Amino acid sequence: MAGGFLPRRKGFGAERAFSTVTLLAGAMVLVIIVAITVFLIAKAIPALQADTANFITETDWFPNQEPPVFGIAAIAWGTLVTSVIALLVAVPVALGIALYLSHYANRRIADTFGFLIDLLAAVPSVVFGLWGFIVFIEPVRTFSVWLNKYFGWLPFFDGTGPFGRSFMLGGLVLAIMVLPIITALSREVFLQTPTADEEAALSLGATRWEMIRTAVLPYGRAGVIASVMLGLGRALGETIALALTLGFINEITVNVIQNGGNSIAANIANGFGEAGDIGRGALIASGLVLFAITLVVNAAARVIIYRRREFTESAA
Repeated sequence: MAGGFLPRRKGFGAERAFSTVTLLAGAMVLVIIVAITVFLIAKAIPALQADTANFITETDWFPNQEPPVFGIAAIAWGTLVTSVIALLVAVPVALGIALYLSHYANRRIADTFGFLIDLLAAVPSVVFGLWGFIVFIEPVRTFSVWLNKYFGWLPFFDGTGPFGRSFMLGGLVLAIMVLPIITALSREVFLQTPTADEEAALSLGATRWEMIRTAVLPYGRAGVIASVMLGLGRALGETIALALTLGFINEITVNVIQNGGNSIAANIANGFGEAGDIGRGALIASGLVLFAITLVVNAAARVIIYRRREFTESAA
């Protein structure tokens, strides 16, 4: 009939099949997350019941002795400190490189350096760890001595040594590892800025930096936050690089240059081979804490991105 609605196509067509497959794939992700959580909890409960200390506040880690004494406080602190150092160093450098490649460099230079940055992201973590342990430790030790000499009145840089395998070394190695991720994603976000917004700012007499500050950065804020959170996730879960660069002294301290420090992932890597039943359960319990921290970080990132979504929507 003229002017009427087109008849709806019935049956199990390609569109419905694709919708079903994607729904199942999304549900499978949730099932896997729940299964991992159940596994970690089931394996951790016997060790937590045998623990004679407070698992949250205890700094010692002796799950294989009799009676077992272990806690997550020191290694969780080390995980957070090294990750924060990595982000403090990597984020400004990554954003600067991303802005240069997207709005200052000519296309040939931008493509070349973009390829090199992507290639750096593919380097295995063990290579970064060995480089940090063998080569980078000496410059960091020298820098730590300088910081201790001139800024030792600050609690971050006090102490009498030795220096080297510290939060500083682990954090700087992590910064180099997360730098390609944040740079590559931020560059792609900046390139998505509508040309009309950039040209409008320039036509009003803005300099290139003023155009970036008023048009590019607000538009890409949510994407930059997402890239930083991805970098943070990489830093929180890093294992081998920190296993080779930290000093493995379980203590809660703000000193970042003194030898020492440990992290959850590095502690698992170093202790799993010689751990007994209670020791393995304790390491799995620490992995459960790291799993929870990662979920909280990702949930926070989603909230921040959602609250900043109006920038991209208004620009579109």
